[in-house]
Amino acid sequence: MAMSRKYPLLEAAMKPKPKLFWASLLTVLLTAGCAAPEWMVRRVAPVDVIAFGSCAQQDLPQPIWDAVLASAPDLFIFLGDNIYGDTQDVAVLREKYALLGQQAGYQRLKAQADILATWDDHDYGANDIGVENPIKVESKTAFLDFFGEPAYSHRRAQEGGVYAAYRYGPEGRRVQILLLDTRWDRSPLNRVTDEQKAFRAAQDIGPYQATTDPEARILGEEQWRWLEAQLRAPADLRLIGTSIPFLQDGTGWETWANFPAERARLVRLIEETQANGVIFITGDTHRAQFSKVTAGVPYPLWEVDSSGLTQNSPRVAPDKNRLGAAFTDDNYGLIKVDWSKADPDVTMEIRDVNNHLVMQNTVRLTVGASQ
Repeated sequence: MAMSRKYPLLEAAMKPKPKLFWASLLTVLLTAGCAAPEWMVRRVAPVDVIAFGSCAQQDLPQPIWDAVLASAPDLFIFLGDNIYGDTQDVAVLREKYALLGQQAGYQRLKAQADILATWDDHDYGANDIGVENPIKVESKTAFLDFFGEPAYSHRRAQEGGVYAAYRYGPEGRRVQILLLDTRWDRSPLNRVTDEQKAFRAAQDIGPYQATTDPEARILGEEQWRWLEAQLRAPADLRLIGTSIPFLQDGTGWETWANFPAERARLVRLIEETQANGVIFITGDTHRAQFSKVTAGVPYPLWEVDSSGLTQNSPRVAPDKNRLGAAFTDDNYGLIKVDWSKADPDVTMEIRDVNNHLVMQNTVRLTVGASQ
């Protein structure tokens, strides 16, 4: 029955709302009269299809969104280089975000799925930049404004960057999304000599090497405390989104391997908190691949690196922990969970711009049962 035009506000209130509306409403109800929590319940219903990617040039065509939408994801996670800002002028940065927002594919994605995001160097400020970024506070505001972070959000008030935690699904099907900020507090990189750089370039190896500085860091102490608390929270599947690869080793580019003490600290934290079901999702590399580590970890750790949505390179750096080949055309990552099984299957995929399956691995969710 048509609603009477005498009650336009009631009619508007009864129209179907996007998932993000209900998530925001729930957050408001949960936080009324108290400090905002450090995680947000996005919805109670389970999620079983999660898409992600990185490295999108805002002023180029972005046909990849047709492929992403064909998979009907419950949510999409931007893992950094969401635009190529590369500026110290915040007005220019906002203009480049606006170009992404005007992409027809992005607009359809926004209408059909929840969007979560962290950043990397190019949307943070400049190539390979870390703690020294002079506009990081202004850049953070531009980032949060574009992705619709509420004014009351804990994410706006916290120190240490744009890290965030989200929880989806009921008990037994809980998905925890942890998005790290690997820029805000990251120490300067340790570069090789010019002679070494030339030798490495011939092997597609980058100009960076592991630091021996005991004070060097990727995450600040506040973010570390936050992360420990999140890993102690109950969850069945935990996706840790980090803009630079966590498990890759030997590439010479930006990875956690350049800060071995920090990488070891995170592995130790997973073990100490008994955090089950961890899978790393990463970007930045301009190629897609899987990495896996079984030695010196509490259970087999997997990484799915998806890059880029538009930006790619045919040059593939070596990686001691790569599993299988790399893919160097436009791509996105996909994680599908079969909750119908007593021990759910988690299928990790890389798909191309035509939504063709490029590579795939399936693991069981139970701790220690990953194959």
